[in-house]
Amino acid sequence: MSQPSQPETTGSAADASSGPVELTRAQHGRAPSPVRMVHLGIGNFFRAHQAWFTEHSADAADWGYAVFTGRTSTVTDDLAKQDDLYTLLVREPDGDRPEVISTLSRTHTGSDVAALRDYFASPDLALVTSTVTEAGYRRATGGGLDLADPAVIADVEALRADPASDSVSTTPGRLVAGLLARRAADVGPIALVPCDNIPDNGGMVGRVVRDLAAEVDPTLLDWIEDNVSVVTTMVDRITPRATDEDRATVAELLNVVDRQVVVTEPFSEWVLSGEFPRGRPEWPGAQFVEDVSKHEQRKLWLLNGSHSLMAYGASILGHETVSSAIADETVRGWVEEWWDVAAANLDVEGVDDYRAALVERFSNPRIKHLLAQIAADGSQKVPIRFGPALAAEAAAGSVPPGATRPVAAWIAHLHGHGAPVTDAQADTVRQLGEANADEAVRTVLGWMAIDQPAQELVDQVLAQVGEFEAHREGS
Repeated sequence: MSQPSQPETTGSAADASSGPVELTRAQHGRAPSPVRMVHLGIGNFFRAHQAWFTEHSADAADWGYAVFTGRTSTVTDDLAKQDDLYTLLVREPDGDRPEVISTLSRTHTGSDVAALRDYFASPDLALVTSTVTEAGYRRATGGGLDLADPAVIADVEALRADPASDSVSTTPGRLVAGLLARRAADVGPIALVPCDNIPDNGGMVGRVVRDLAAEVDPTLLDWIEDNVSVVTTMVDRITPRATDEDRATVAELLNVVDRQVVVTEPFSEWVLSGEFPRGRPEWPGAQFVEDVSKHEQRKLWLLNGSHSLMAYGASILGHETVSSAIADETVRGWVEEWWDVAAANLDVEGVDDYRAALVERFSNPRIKHLLAQIAADGSQKVPIRFGPALAAEAAAGSVPPGATRPVAAWIAHLHGHGAPVTDAQADTVRQLGEANADEAVRTVLGWMAIDQPAQELVDQVLAQVGEFEAHREGS
């Protein structure tokens, strides 16, 4: 997979004797680029991925980002003190490579809807990226917008009463508010480019935006059809949370104070499918394809699936990080067994090479990717990461242990073993954790489109749950 060339490290440690200094564009970055992109959800992954790809573009000076946080103002407050700059600390297996990123031209809190509308109404704006997680798009069980969600109801009412309302709070509401402003300004088409780790993220965002538009102003639907391109993407770069140790490393290497250090691995991948009617940066290494789904499925099953398996299963054995887990022969065996199942149900080339690359990435001891971080929100992750392959094996009538072990690991996790349980659907997972084990297994299998599982399949999962819990009891 092609990778952008790496520039020389930016920043300076020449005055280290005087102690770390504030990040400033005059000393450490380049001048702000004109705002031609907006991003919703300024988390670590965005700053390690889309912002980094833009930083490495040959035309980066022409493409600046205006970014909006989620609920907290901490990031914007910190970035304001350092000219909207931050350091990306790439953890190579043999050392650290810090790089100051200058892509962010302006930062805003998510509640600054007036600023968001102004950007949408500008002819300079070409595209809007987003990383807000699946829950942030306010979807109902069937995949469309949850019109019973109180926040969605409030957004609909606010935009019906006043298309220029500043009180919208949801991601779909903010996107529709922006599109209403763009239509009113008559400044031409735009691309929406969701970059969440969700299958068919373009289709998902297109649907919730149209659903909300239909409730607010049905005449907006025709305008969206003619003027809004929704791009589907597959994104990949491991980005653990930065620690005080990471910030101290940046202070030592660059002699700067950076409150918003982002840590990442050397590898990155971005696959996109869709049109950019107003152009885009020359993102080096990004792949543009007709169909993202095969790349998406490979990554979701092999990388994300094995991550979840380790988060639940390896944490029961006492491991805290991915690198520690993959070095354990037992855990490595679980991962390889799952990969065998996934590979048998994938229709994509290069699976063996991809597996080998994953082992190398996972084994990097300098990337402290916490299993507890990966374990969060299993109710949303487990069905899509393991369900299709498991359902296919069940339909074929023979289910290998590698296909069911991830489900067993998650149920053992819900029983209180291993990493702490943190989930957006807290009530649901709590009920599963308290339910009879047989009932819990059948419920989870139902989420995976196995509505009437054979007793042998249920027994296999139950036996594996027992094995995990025995591991814990014997530790």
